[in-house]
Amino acid sequence: MLSGRTEKDTLLALKAGDESAFREIFDQNFRKLYAFSFRLLKNKEQAEEVVNDTLMNVWTNRERLNADFPVAPYLYTISRRLALNALRQIATSQKAIDQLWLSMQNASNDTEESVLLSDLQRFTESALVTLPPQQQIVFRLSRFEGLNYDEIADRLNISRNTVKNHLVAALKTLKTHFNQSDVTYFILLSMSLLKK
Repeated sequence: MLSGRTEKDTLLALKAGDESAFREIFDQNFRKLYAFSFRLLKNKEQAEEVVNDTLMNVWTNRERLNADFPVAPYLYTISRRLALNALRQIATSQKAIDQLWLSMQNASNDTEESVLLSDLQRFTESALVTLPPQQQIVFRLSRFEGLNYDEIADRLNISRNTVKNHLVAALKTLKTHFNQSDVTYFILLSMSLLKK
């Protein structure tokens, strides 16, 4: 932390209403949250608004924070929810849908991501719970928390290849459980899961 105090101390100070602690949280996380939100929204102003709303949410609900846990996952969860809400509002017109499709197509030509987007067209949360526990954990860490193979391997104390194998197996299993979904849902889901 910028002040030299631990994150737990900063969170305790924030819970007590210390504005300097909030400033530390703000300064330390703004850029990362902005990059994350921009990757989803592809719009500077909307990404800034999402980050500001996220951090204001933390200030407003500071008394509910648990100082024993890192604040970053909480911030990313709020940012992701707000960004998806913004995408839902954007996707009300055919023009917006067309722009999102174009954005997705231009986002990456990487084969793995192309296969992932194809596989996720009909993905549903109910299909995810059919996975074996380890595959489900790896999939959620990769696609919902945005961790890369190495970060997941470190967190779960397994090899990078095991992480990759779990993810590939999870995608194959999920593919059999896909069912037809509307275009807007697919775009929102794909944009939320697309990783650069």
